[in-house]
Amino acid sequence: AAAALAALGAAGAGAYPGVAAFAADLGKMDQAVQKFMPKQVDKSGTLQDVVTSVMQLALEAAYPELAGEECAVAAVSRGKHSDYQCNNAMRLFKELKTRGADVRSGRDVAERIVGAVPPNPFVTNVEVAGPGFINLMLAPGFVRERLASLLVGGGPSPPKAKKQKILVDFSSPNVAKEMHVGHLRSTIIGDTICRLMEFAGHDVLRVNHIGDWGTQFGMLIKHLLDEYPDLESNPPNISDLTALYKLAKKRFDEDEEFKVAAREHVVLLQAGDERCRKVWQLLCDISRQEFTKVYNRLDIVVEEFGESYYNPMIPGVVEELEKSGIAANFEGAMCIFQRPKYEIPLIVRKSDGGFGYDSTDMAALSHRLRTLQCDRCIYVTDAGQAQHFYMCFDAARKAGWDVAAAAGRPKKAANAVLEHVGFGVVQGEDGKRFKTRSGETVKLVDLLDEAVRRFGEALRERAAEGKCALTPEEIEVAASKVGYGAVKYFDLKSDPATNYQFSYDKMLDQRGDTAVYLNYAYARLSSIIRKGLAEKGEDAEAHAAAMGAAGGAGVDMSTPSERALVMELLQVDDVVKKTVADLHTHRICDYLYTLCTAYTDFVTNCHVLNADTPELIRSRLVLSRASRDVMGLCFRLLGMSPLEKI
Repeated sequence: AAAALAALGAAGAGAYPGVAAFAADLGKMDQAVQKFMPKQVDKSGTLQDVVTSVMQLALEAAYPELAGEECAVAAVSRGKHSDYQCNNAMRLFKELKTRGADVRSGRDVAERIVGAVPPNPFVTNVEVAGPGFINLMLAPGFVRERLASLLVGGGPSPPKAKKQKILVDFSSPNVAKEMHVGHLRSTIIGDTICRLMEFAGHDVLRVNHIGDWGTQFGMLIKHLLDEYPDLESNPPNISDLTALYKLAKKRFDEDEEFKVAAREHVVLLQAGDERCRKVWQLLCDISRQEFTKVYNRLDIVVEEFGESYYNPMIPGVVEELEKSGIAANFEGAMCIFQRPKYEIPLIVRKSDGGFGYDSTDMAALSHRLRTLQCDRCIYVTDAGQAQHFYMCFDAARKAGWDVAAAAGRPKKAANAVLEHVGFGVVQGEDGKRFKTRSGETVKLVDLLDEAVRRFGEALRERAAEGKCALTPEEIEVAASKVGYGAVKYFDLKSDPATNYQFSYDKMLDQRGDTAVYLNYAYARLSSIIRKGLAEKGEDAEAHAAAMGAAGGAGVDMSTPSERALVMELLQVDDVVKKTVADLHTHRICDYLYTLCTAYTDFVTNCHVLNADTPELIRSRLVLSRASRDVMGLCFRLLGMSPLEKI
């Protein structure tokens, strides 16, 4: 009523001068009354949000003296007895006993909470098990309602959240060095984080902080000018950057005269010498071409902001840090000490007046927080660099750069979030760092192409045996999709913080938790949908839209396999929401594999195209279509292109 009167007052304030004031009074009264109204469950959240909300109301009603205690609810493996479990009771029993409450056991606490569950259309069969576990099922009508939303939307919807500007710093190879296996994890994990944030509706900056500046360029420039005196008029065809770097480094280590000249060329480069700049630009251009080969294979988009981009910003940032007292002179160097948390300082200006990585990274943070006005900055590097970035983050917070008002963002906005995603090393099957047989670092292009070659060879063998119906051209496409996808998935399915052992045989296995198995499952699903239309005249997409519009009516969930599949499909919102929050990208892999397994169980136990009735065929085709949509999203988030047939 207040809202309607307010609208009327705004529309005709001249004709009804008292309406707007009356509406305002009603609005104030409404706010006052709300304090005494029962709390309501917000059904717009994820499944776990809704269940948690219901149990939170029950907990607060059962034990109002425990105000502020958060209800712990978790999904359980799909079974006959429960969908979710609340595990607060045992811990609350101990808390209540310390307060002198008359409680006998965790089970008694659980039963009181169960008795306080308010009437609602979301959960049913709320029961106590064992020493105090509270099991509950989702109400059939609520499950059907959520499935309908999935069907109507043609797949999962992005999580509801305020749009943010999020910067992801990842990949970051060095100029004049080819990308190697060490760059694999940052590139793949960073891309998945970007895809996830883009799906969530955020404005994502995909930053490639390449190493295009530093003392190493002096030796490279000097070496090139010695080897190619007419370099400007006759540019050399340099394809092996690694060999070039090794030759220059060998001369630098063994020839004192060359070392002196190399250092002089660093000074010339930094001073803007035209000839040195041209050679530097040539090295950057050649490197960029090599980087692009990797990014094209992996279907990854990045925007380059190298170290050189921040050079002009460094002096001003250092001066500001010095004036604010955050940086101080120590033995001629300008340092940021943050004891006792960190024993070593950040050196933002060296004693000789030069700048290093600390200087560049602080300038980059200043630019990202205050010029770009990012709400969240995520750095994806190896775990060994974690402390360095934590030191930079803390220094930026000390300077107040993360504060919204200071950065020029809306004053009421939250402080910017600075995060580091660290990852372990890629190992060989011997448990040591992954290298070639000769002990060289494995080039990333070679590693990727070998995965494609091996899977292509396996497909051609199957085709020769009559077990694969793909044409030679289709085999090439399939080999690329699965080969590159297998490398990505094998990396992403591991917790980023851990090391993992690289194995072509394991990643290309058709069984188990591999990209090959996932592609076979997706291709089988797609084949069923195609056959449904071609052989039965049943359009899965049209039926999905119709059943979605009808609130899920027509979808049969009477068998355990059907309901288990539906429940797994509906977990996708929670998976996405949690991963956006904590950046544990391996959760998406776990979910995709679990979903593929649930679908395999479904088609094994429930005939789709040979079901008993036309209605059942349509229902199971709709579940197949929904599975395809959710799997497809997971593949996209992981940067993989699934196969429609294999």
